[in-house]
Amino acid sequence: MLMVRREPLREAPMTSPRRFPPPWQVEQIPGGFKVPDANGQALAYVYARETKAEADIAKVLTFDEARRIAVNVAKLPELLGATD
Repeated sequence: MLMVRREPLREAPMTSPRRFPPPWQVEQIPGGFKVPDANGQALAYVYARETKAEADIAKVLTFDEARRIAVNVAKLPELLGATD
């Protein structure tokens, strides 16, 4: 019987902590919304369809639902008291 020894996963040491400076914005893109930080780094994509029927078929959100979620994601630094 072959025994495989599994090592615990170790995270690579970070040379500097990664930051996602506010403000985070909401940008409409084809098929949904993108939430970038102040440097333009995309932090979240929320996909959507125009109608409830199309959203149900694609198993995604409607544009109104997706917009509300993207707006709330963009508020996170403010809600968490970010100072960057």
